[in-house]
Amino acid sequence: MAEFVIETPKGKWEIVCGLEIHCQIISKSKIYSGASTEFGADANEHVSFVDAGMPGMLPTLNKYCVHQAVKTGIGLKAKINKYSNFARKNYFYADLPQGYQITQFKYPIVGEGKVLIDLADGSTREIGIERMHIEQDAGKSIHDIDPKKSFIDLNRAGVGLMEIVTKPDFRAPEEAGAFLKKLRSILRYLGTCDGNMDEGSMRCDVNVSVRPYGSNELRTRCEMKNVNSIKFVMLAIENEARRHVEVYENGGDIVQETRQFNPVTGQTKAMRKKEFAHDYRYFPEPDLAPLVLSDEYIQSVRDEIPELPDEKKERFVKELGLTPYDAIVICENKETADFFEKAATGHDAKKVANWLMGDFFAMLNEKKIELKDSPVSAENLGRLVELVSSNVINGKTAKDVFALMVETGENPEKIVEEKGLKQVTDSSEIEKIVDEVIASSPANVAAYQGGKQGLFGWFVGQVMKASRGKANPVVVNELLKKKLG
Repeated sequence: MAEFVIETPKGKWEIVCGLEIHCQIISKSKIYSGASTEFGADANEHVSFVDAGMPGMLPTLNKYCVHQAVKTGIGLKAKINKYSNFARKNYFYADLPQGYQITQFKYPIVGEGKVLIDLADGSTREIGIERMHIEQDAGKSIHDIDPKKSFIDLNRAGVGLMEIVTKPDFRAPEEAGAFLKKLRSILRYLGTCDGNMDEGSMRCDVNVSVRPYGSNELRTRCEMKNVNSIKFVMLAIENEARRHVEVYENGGDIVQETRQFNPVTGQTKAMRKKEFAHDYRYFPEPDLAPLVLSDEYIQSVRDEIPELPDEKKERFVKELGLTPYDAIVICENKETADFFEKAATGHDAKKVANWLMGDFFAMLNEKKIELKDSPVSAENLGRLVELVSSNVINGKTAKDVFALMVETGENPEKIVEEKGLKQVTDSSEIEKIVDEVIASSPANVAAYQGGKQGLFGWFVGQVMKASRGKANPVVVNELLKKKLG
């Protein structure tokens, strides 16, 4: 558990936090209409009469959105409810044309589940999922085009959302950050949400309260709406918690309200008093029948579930010998995990992981390219590691070969052959070079034998230089130790 304690001269406090994450469902069309969900279109280009709330328009439930929701629930180790229904949540926003949102209230499609998070100290912790329901997204209000007017883009209106509600299990900002990373990873493995917080396809509402350290009470909470990055979620939790502590220690009370997080200042400000369920006047959606799922249907979706990050991480540690840390980093992204596994096939997996997380990731960052655009294929990375493992080239030469692979896209064997970079392993050939270096450096030989042991590295460097980096370092070290005494 990542303990986070706010300590003041008046006492110690701890955070109690829960998250509500809105995840846009990957689907070609919206949840209640046939309009496209493609991101980046011109304003109001993908809007049907249903999305626009035109009189007489009736919603039709998108079967694929249901499939994606069930798939997500299974990925969250959650209960899939065979019976669920839809409700109208009534409130007025300018970007909600109908004046209500079609959502799920008392009977959601997914019940309780759990997510295992990986913390920086190497420990893990289980976070409870309270429920997940499906609903429609609202449109988008745009305030920065005209100083006196707001504009409405309804392209997002009606896009399917999965709202994932956690239990109030977070006790530190770090835990919330780790949860969002793991959730995003699971969703991407499943292919149910792309998790792009910068595009708004995954948005987070943060509920924060504090209590005296060691207490079990639940105090009044405040909600920060639509925080759009993991870094900002963590910052919002810490700063809002410190605000609560300051209010309590000055004799005040926290009012349950919705607040807005400012990413520039890191502070929050009040937006409105927090609504309660009865404020929304929920009632059953008359235009959609209850959703009834069969055991056979749920099992058919379960059969599609791929190997998820936790299972893949465990396999990489047990079968391939990776450290838990390496496995966590590699398995966070499905494309990276698949690339690694392809590169490691038939080779030393630990050495492949070291290359992947070192020179290979550095190359991607330097060139600012995605993994899919890498000039070095997974197979060629594995071949490079094999050339080092089998003593065809040494580690220093391997870095030079890798640079040429990045430049040309060629396989490493061809580069080594054409450039004449094969490592010299013949001890008699290396011995000649060692003898020449020793014979040409009598002063350093005397100094070394007189106690300046640090000069040994100099001798190694001279031999490697004379061999143009091709001498086997192990053989070089053995011969020098023998000859220098």
